[in-house]
Amino acid sequence: MNVLIIEDENQTAKRLVNLIHRYDASIEILGQFASVKKTLEYFSQTNNHLPDLLFLDVHLEDDDGFKILENIDSSIPVIFTTAYSEYSLKAFKSFSIDYLLKPIDYQQLCEALDKYKRIVSPTESVSKSLVQETPQISIKERFLVSWGVKLLSIPVEQVAYFSYEQKAAFLVTNDQRRFTVDYSLDRLVQLTDPNKFFRVNRSILVCLSAISSIVTYSAGKLKLELIPEPGYEVFVSIDRVTEFKDWLGK
Repeated sequence: MNVLIIEDENQTAKRLVNLIHRYDASIEILGQFASVKKTLEYFSQTNNHLPDLLFLDVHLEDDDGFKILENIDSSIPVIFTTAYSEYSLKAFKSFSIDYLLKPIDYQQLCEALDKYKRIVSPTESVSKSLVQETPQISIKERFLVSWGVKLLSIPVEQVAYFSYEQKAAFLVTNDQRRFTVDYSLDRLVQLTDPNKFFRVNRSILVCLSAISSIVTYSAGKLKLELIPEPGYEVFVSIDRVTEFKDWLGK
C-alpha cells in the first residue's frame, strides 16, 4: 500500500507520517506536497506511481485542496485532514474514506485506515460473489463517435490509442484523427482486445501496432514512441513494466 500526503504544515505532515508508520510500517509514502500546483505536477508525470490513498488537507499554501480532486482520477480514495469541520459535506461528495480534524488522533487514524481496507479489500467470499454476478463484457469491433453534426463508426482496426486528457477520453486513429469517446479508460480496457491493447499508464491505452519503438532507460524505465505521435512523452508505469514485457512477448 502506498499513500500521498498533501499538507502545507510541515510539522503536521511529519506527525502524520509517524502515525501512519506506527499503524503499519510497510506503508510507502510516495511523496509530500504543500500546494495544489506541486501535487498536480506529480500527477501529470505519467511515469509516477498512482497512490492507493490520498491524505489531503483542505487549505493548502496556494489554493483549495478540492482543486486537486477536480483534476485527478476520481477513483482514488481520500482521507481528509483539516482543522475545519465545515467542509465535511463537500468532502463526502468525493471518494472520501474519512474526515479527520487536526490535531489528528492516532485512534481515529487507525479507524480511518481500517475503514479504507474494508472498502478497497472486500472479503474473499464477497469478491467471489461479485465475480460470479458480473456479466461478460463483449469486446467492441467499432466505436461510435461524433464528428460535428455527424456520427461516425470507427473500426477498432483504425484505432492507434486511447488517451485521457483534461477530464476527457479520446480515440486517436492511425491517420491522426482524434475523437472524444464516452468511456473511461478503465471501461475501454474492458471493451478492447487485451492481446492488441495495453494500458501502459493511467493516461493512455495503446494498440500494439501503434508502437514504433521502445527506448530503455536505467532502472527498467521504458519510453514508447508511437505513430501517430501524441505530442508528449509516453512512459510505461514502473509497476506495469513486467506485465508490459510479458504482453509484448505473447
